[in-house]
Amino acid sequence: MSRTALVPGWYIEYLAALLRQAPRPDEIDQATAEGWTKNQKVLKKALAEVLLPPKTNIVADEKFELMKEFDVTIPENYVHANRLALFKKQHRSEFYGWNDSITDENFSKVTTQLVPGKKFKVKVFRQIVSGSTTSEERMTFLRSQKAVFVGAQGASLVYEQVKGELPKGYGYVSFDEKDALLADDDGYHRVPSVSRNSDGDWIFNLGRFEGVWFDDGCLVCFCDLSA
Repeated sequence: MSRTALVPGWYIEYLAALLRQAPRPDEIDQATAEGWTKNQKVLKKALAEVLLPPKTNIVADEKFELMKEFDVTIPENYVHANRLALFKKQHRSEFYGWNDSITDENFSKVTTQLVPGKKFKVKVFRQIVSGSTTSEERMTFLRSQKAVFVGAQGASLVYEQVKGELPKGYGYVSFDEKDALLADDDGYHRVPSVSRNSDGDWIFNLGRFEGVWFDDGCLVCFCDLSA
C-alpha cells in the first residue's frame, strides 16, 4: 500500500486545491520568491505532517501529557436545552470567529447532559508526539482517563470559567461519541473546540472526527468528581 493511500481523501482534495492556487513562476515577485525560499523547511515539515501516517507503534497513554487541570462547577442556572444559544448571546462579541453550526439543536445528543451544581475535574492534555493522531486514538486515551463526554456544552463552560488559564496558540477540543456529534452535509462528524490564537483571539469552531489532529489541538477531559 502506498503512503498516499493512507491519507484521508479530504486531505488530498485540500492539498490539491492549495496547489492549484499557488502562483506560477512568472507571477511571483521578488519578495514572495524570497519568502518561499526562506520558509522551505517550514513548508516541507507542514506537508510531511499531512502526508505521513500517524505513528501507530506508540500506545495512546504515551502520546499525551497533562498541561493544565482545574475544577469546573455547572452553574445553578444551567439549562441544557438552551445552553449554546445563551452562551452565544452572552459571549459572541468576545470571539474573533464562530461556527454558526454550533447550536443546541445540532448538539442536543451530547452523551453527558450537564446538570446544575455538578462538579468536574477538567484536565487539558497536549499531544507530545510529532505528526498526527486520529480521533480514535484520542477517544481511547480519554476513556483511559475515565472521561465523560460533554461536547460543545463542555467547551463553552471551559471558556466561560477558565479561559484565562488556557495558554495561547492551542485549540481545546471537546470530543464526544461519534454518533452524538453533528453530521454535516458531506457526512463528516464535527468536533467542537474553543481555540485561542497566538495573538489571543478566540474562535469557537468545529473540526472533523474523520480527520487527523496535530499538537496544537489539546484534549479537554471532564472527569466526574463524584465517581
